[in-house]
Amino acid sequence: MTDSAMVNPAGDPLAGLKPLISVETAAEILGFSRAAAYRYTKSGALPCRRVGGRVYVITAALRVLLTPDVPPAVTE
Repeated sequence: MTDSAMVNPAGDPLAGLKPLISVETAAEILGFSRAAAYRYTKSGALPCRRVGGRVYVITAALRVLLTPDVPPAVTE
């Protein structure tokens, strides 16, 4: 099974993915082209690791990028 086959569009797009995913899978999840995703990894905007000459995106770091910044609730 490929990484892209494991993407769950109905819920959490990162559910069930391995700790490292291909740049192509990350691009699909984020709605970027493959070339743009590789540019973002090269610039450091998309967290990645190089393993054996291949580039992988770190799933946990991708989750942080996809989590909206919500200010803390004001309590009285």
